[in-house]
Amino acid sequence: MESVLSVDRVAFQYGDVPVLRDVSLELLPGSFVGLVGPNGSGKTTLLRIAAGLLMPSRGSVKLRGQPMKKLGRMQVARQLALLPQSPNLPGAFTAWELVLMGRTPFLGFLGRESDRDIAAAERAMGLVQCQHMSDRRMEELSGGEQQRVLMARVLAQEPEVLLLDEPTAHLDMQHQIAVIDLVAELVEGGMAALGVFHDLNLAACYCDRLAVLSQGRLVAEGTPNEVLRADTLSEVFHVDLCLAPHPRGGAPAVLPPGRRRAAPTSLAAGRKSR
Repeated sequence: MESVLSVDRVAFQYGDVPVLRDVSLELLPGSFVGLVGPNGSGKTTLLRIAAGLLMPSRGSVKLRGQPMKKLGRMQVARQLALLPQSPNLPGAFTAWELVLMGRTPFLGFLGRESDRDIAAAERAMGLVQCQHMSDRRMEELSGGEQQRVLMARVLAQEPEVLLLDEPTAHLDMQHQIAVIDLVAELVEGGMAALGVFHDLNLAACYCDRLAVLSQGRLVAEGTPNEVLRADTLSEVFHVDLCLAPHPRGGAPAVLPPGRRRAAPTSLAAGRKSR
């Protein structure tokens, strides 16, 4: 199967500081790949390079086999959508106006929305269940509500490739699961998704494959069971984590080591015995 998005031996640096070193990834239609790793490992930078927002200092990115650097921004935006981590939002815009911006790559010469554009925006808001926010200004919404509206905007693009930078940020547990469930359903329908996750358990439960970045290098890639191993996690995150099979499906569940409690002192023990 031909990859829809490929990153080939990419390197990047800010000034003299290397951020990514010789990273390669391939995204197939109908696949959900999770990028995990500690803060500062290069996850967001890699996602921005995959979206064509940053140019690598070495290596290449291809979209449907075509070098991304040769494609125009509108060509890319008709195939690929990015949910950023901390965007600057136009606070005076309503949620509906922001979602409708997702149709910008498809607008004609006069920039007027067609019935299809309206329908795509309405469908996207329905998928994320944020229709009731349509008339509210973005500055009036909570962080979680804004995240849902942003998710609707990228879905309004009807992309083949969905790039997600911490898609569950600011969301409560109910809406975290709803958003990731939705992405998983879209992937089952043929979309390809690449997402940055800090929550290893969400990534393990929903992603087909995981790619682990550490200090700008790809140190492990494979299924959650292949990647989430005690030795790998200890080396990458510098903490001893506990692993257990999830009761549903058997994906690795990652648990903190727990607090090591000191034995009670004789004084404390004496108080308890009274």
